[in-house]
Amino acid sequence: MQLTSIEGGSGTIVQGEEAAALVADCLAQFAQGRIAALYDLGVAFSTGSHGTACDLIEAHKWFNIAASKGHEEASWCRADISEEMTAREIAEAQRRAREWLAEDRRRAA
Repeated sequence: MQLTSIEGGSGTIVQGEEAAALVADCLAQFAQGRIAALYDLGVAFSTGSHGTACDLIEAHKWFNIAASKGHEEASWCRADISEEMTAREIAEAQRRAREWLAEDRRRAA
């Protein structure tokens, strides 16, 4: 299996090709106005599905971004996985979410 890097803030998450394709597809859907695509990324990373490795920091980041865009279920999922995370992991997830949102705003401008 060939592995691909997915940029996650200052960290790089090593995932398979299927995961990279999922991220690209979900971000394309989000660009077309589908906020639930960000929630889908949170689900994939929290469960280790669709070729992703289970990564609660990355899941929290996507749930946080989806919640900030108004996806109610994403906020519940973020709270659920927060119970399994350390304060440092949550802080890192929040930092990554803020960074992604800032980049998204720059792309939109």
